Amino acid sequence: MSFLPAIPEVLRQFLKRPATNIFPAKYLPPSVTKYLQSVQEGKAAIHPPVETPPNFRGKILYDRDTCIGCKLCIRVCPANAIEFLPETKRVRIYVTQCIFCSQCNDACPVDALHMSDEFLLADEDRYSENMIVE
Repeated sequence: MSFLPAIPEVLRQFLKRPATNIFPAKYLPPSVTKYLQSVQEGKAAIHPPVETPPNFRGKILYDRDTCIGCKLCIRVCPANAIEFLPETKRVRIYVTQCIFCSQCNDACPVDALHMSDEFLLADEDRYSENMIVE
C-alpha cells in the first residue's frame, strides 16, 4: 500500500483550478461576427500580433527551389520530423513532430530551411496542409 501517502496530494490537485486556459478561448470575443462589425463601425480595434523575441524558433519554412536534396536535415533531426521524397528529391516536414530545435536549419548547406516567427500552430488534424511543410 505504498500509494496511500499520495492520496492527499491527488485530492489536492483534483480540487485545484487548472493553471492553463483552453486554447484560445481566453482571447476570443463572445461573437467574432459582432466584434468584426464593431471594428467596421470604429467601436473596437484589432490588436497587432504579439512580438516575438529575437532568434525565436517558430514554424519552419522551406525553400524548395534552393534545396539540393542532400538529406543533411534528415540526418540531424532528433524528432524524425523530416521525410525525403525521392521522386522530387525534396523534403516534407511534419510540424506536429518538430521540436523546433533548429538543428536542420543549422545543418543545411544552402540555407533552404529557416525558422519563422509563426507560433500559433494549433490544428485539429495533424496532417492538415497547415501542419505539413513541403
